[in-house]
Amino acid sequence: MVNNVMNNRNIEEIVKNVVNAIKSTNLTLSEARYIVRKVEEEAEKIGVKAVVAVADCGANVICVECMDDAYIASYDIAVNKAFTSVSLKMATKTLKPLAQPGGELYGIQNTNGGKIVIFGGGVPLIKGGKVVGGVGVSGGSEKQDTYLGDYAQKVFEELK
Repeated sequence: MVNNVMNNRNIEEIVKNVVNAIKSTNLTLSEARYIVRKVEEEAEKIGVKAVVAVADCGANVICVECMDDAYIASYDIAVNKAFTSVSLKMATKTLKPLAQPGGELYGIQNTNGGKIVIFGGGVPLIKGGKVVGGVGVSGGSEKQDTYLGDYAQKVFEELK
């Protein structure tokens, strides 16, 4: 009887630890929605009609919103920036010089069904040293999208 109680406590502790580990490496929908809302507010301030996409650690989109009158093309670009930042574990602005002619990753944008984006606006979201998701922003200039992507990363870091 005592052995069973000890085993049950051990199992409960193991399950609790596993659940906590999973929680610490997952991006939640409420976090994603919060990031999108804050980025949209910032985009409004700088006059950009953006599409903001947030992907989970498997690069699957969990939240995407298009501001009124955003470019139609920005949807796929934002989603693919989020995909790129998660799948390569780097910001798309970091990838840009590596993907230029003569760069170590020249031509990478032609892989993964053309979903790799090699200009700014995509950022990985890191929690506990692991990439737990990514954000892609499209709708402005590269400079504006990069700024908004970096802003998204800052918003996420403030959530921790």
